[in-house]
Amino acid sequence: MKKYKDVNGGSGISFYECGPDFISIKFKDNATIYTYNYAVTGKKHVEKMKRLAEKGSGLSTYIAQNPEVRNNYLASE
Repeated sequence: MKKYKDVNGGSGISFYECGPDFISIKFKDNATIYTYNYAVTGKKHVEKMKRLAEKGSGLSTYIAQNPEVRNNYLASE
């Protein structure tokens, strides 16, 4: 996984990994890795999240403000 840049500071995200149809995210306060993919979360949201992750800004806010994203993921330890 890549370290999330967190250019503005204070993000709850520590690491992420992008694949062709998914993004996996590890939050700072949780050992669980959350995977958002096309089938569960939707292509539009996953691609937006991938762009925000690479930018290092806005990803945590995007997840928090979009219930269709926040509540639609696959979790693994």
